[in-house]
Amino acid sequence: MEIAEYTVFQLALRNGTDKPEIWVAYRGTIFDVSESRLWRQGKHYEHWAGQDLTEELRLAPHSERVFERFPVVGKLIAPKIAE
Repeated sequence: MEIAEYTVFQLALRNGTDKPEIWVAYRGTIFDVSESRLWRQGKHYEHWAGQDLTEELRLAPHSERVFERFPVVGKLIAPKIAE
């Protein structure tokens, strides 16, 4: 099964306000955190949904294993630049 690919711009739309989905990325993988009560309204403490949280996770009180409980929706890719 091929995994869907999304740009940072597409990820940003899944911030809990623009679309019903609430997504975050970590190390190139995008997770759907919509069902988590901790991500209601697209915010989890000082973190905002629709973003790549790779750098922010190192300051979190938990490990990357927290993402194991959320479904993977795709892979984060760099946007294609028109030539």
